Amino acid sequence: MKRFLLLILLLGLLPAASFAQMRPSATISDEERLNREFFLSHYTKYEFRIPMRDGKKLFTAVYAPKDISKTYPMLLMRTPYSVGPYGVDQLTPPRVPAGFLKEGYIFVAQDVRGRWMSEGEFVNMRPYIVDKKGQQFDETSDTYDTIDWLVKNVPNNNGKVGQWGISYPGFYTVCGMIDAHPALKASSPQAPVTDWFVGDDFHHNGALFLPHCFNFLSNFGKPRPEPTKKYGYLPFDHGTPDGYDFFLKMGPLYNADANYMKGQVAFWNEMMIHGTYDEFWKSRNIRQHTKNIKPAVMTVGGWYDAENLFGAIHTFRQVEKTATAPNTLVMGPWVHGGWSRGDGDSLGPVRFNAKTGVYFQEKVQLPFFEYHLKGKGDWKAPKAIVFETGTNQWRNLDSWPPKEAKETVLYLGESAGLSTEKPVAAGFDEFVSDPAKPVPYIEKTSVGMEKEYMIADQRFASRRTDVLTYQTDVFDKDYVIAGPIEVKLFVSTTGSDADWVVKIIDVYPEDYPDLDPNPREIRMGGYQQLIRGDVFRGKFRNSYEKPEPFEPGKMSEVRISLADIYHSIRPGHRLMIQVQSSWFPLVDRNPQVFCDIYSAKEGDFKKQTHRVYHGAEGASQIKMTVLPR
Repeated sequence: MKRFLLLILLLGLLPAASFAQMRPSATISDEERLNREFFLSHYTKYEFRIPMRDGKKLFTAVYAPKDISKTYPMLLMRTPYSVGPYGVDQLTPPRVPAGFLKEGYIFVAQDVRGRWMSEGEFVNMRPYIVDKKGQQFDETSDTYDTIDWLVKNVPNNNGKVGQWGISYPGFYTVCGMIDAHPALKASSPQAPVTDWFVGDDFHHNGALFLPHCFNFLSNFGKPRPEPTKKYGYLPFDHGTPDGYDFFLKMGPLYNADANYMKGQVAFWNEMMIHGTYDEFWKSRNIRQHTKNIKPAVMTVGGWYDAENLFGAIHTFRQVEKTATAPNTLVMGPWVHGGWSRGDGDSLGPVRFNAKTGVYFQEKVQLPFFEYHLKGKGDWKAPKAIVFETGTNQWRNLDSWPPKEAKETVLYLGESAGLSTEKPVAAGFDEFVSDPAKPVPYIEKTSVGMEKEYMIADQRFASRRTDVLTYQTDVFDKDYVIAGPIEVKLFVSTTGSDADWVVKIIDVYPEDYPDLDPNPREIRMGGYQQLIRGDVFRGKFRNSYEKPEPFEPGKMSEVRISLADIYHSIRPGHRLMIQVQSSWFPLVDRNPQVFCDIYSAKEGDFKKQTHRVYHGAEGASQIKMTVLPR
């Protein structure tokens, strides 16, 4: 059990506090001990099995203040990761946002349908049903039925409910605010999962994020035949700390089930027969149903969230289109869930010089719920509360992206140049991409998706012959990128398919000071910090639904949308672009021959030569929104 919870924590699926609450009391911190003492003296735990409209009952834990002289709002979190420990005598402080325990709330945590102690069948990213009839249900109706029961049956509630959740619980929070119960007044989806094919978790632009998907589903995806208080599965044992070696030796994707999962993980096998953006994936895109939202919404995400950055940005945008209530975006320099644990003052060797997590918890998250659920304070939030990395400061904006940001185009050019001047002479750069020797995504040895990869030093990649590098001259003033990044590549290949990886990099000056102290002896002079990067599976360049092969040797256009960014490249720094065709094992290998990659055989993987064009007819380029500063 403990090893399983540790895995979930490492994957970023629960706040760190969740695991800390379940450690032996001898190892808890002073803060945890004080929270426990306060909880024991001020709260009583209750457990309910709340009936849904189809008769199934969902296990729900309620933590109510002992002081019954006044009423309290309820704060709900629905999760597939267990609301344990189970039993009213298991008096452990509930998982709640930092700082809330002493503020006077009725805290509610629920195992979603089919997980842990709740009845019913679990369905990953259960599709939303439009115009439900009779006993038809989905996660939206389960949330509605839960809230309806709570406000009618839990004593001393004030009739107002807030919902929050990180990652998968963020998905359930988005579901809850669709066709919302009238009592739901405030929703905070945080790093919500929204689309597992286009941009969240398991796929980016149709390309499989291999270690993240494999490591998660090899445990989480195993069946739970009936309600249980115990999870009997242990994390997958790779037998080596070297994920690059493990996944390379695993070979084609069909070996994952044949050699390791052995038919026990139904969702993995479902994925393997849905290699395009068909109805299986489209029905699981919750964004399309996020319309006319009535509760106040505060969407939270991290600029360096390796899992659900896409979900946070696009949930905010979708809500903004039709929302009738306040809608705010909060983005900080955080990894997945990093705003809920720790100070948030650094990531790897990159320092932010501010306790960003503490600021969010105290100055943003708590005031949001206090105002909308209790009427306390004066919540007049800007449209976006965002942290500008590079200069390392919070910005309050009336819009996202900022209205004053202007589109700027940088062209890939000759001699590895990158400038605003469109090349006149036709030209190209080429490289050989070998699936047997793919480009590593990080220099570190690991079996998983390292959370630091999104700020990792790219010097190791610059030195490879299968990575193209372009950079600007040194900037003499701040160059502030604020908003989405659009990439247009003109490419060709000797094969019939290829992945295209584009990385945006902040190159530090050679005299940039090292950390002090510097136990890992990282040299920051010339550090090439990844600030944004993503992959696009080339066969989907015209349609995710109907993939098309490349015609060998013929120039084609590939467009890639990179996630939003708010980063200042400081004076003395450079901007670098890297282009490559593999990013392993973060992204599964492309055979570079047009086929169904999920059923590809070893012999399908071929070495190919790829070209990236720059010139009048094929002007490969990066379009960004840049702030005048």
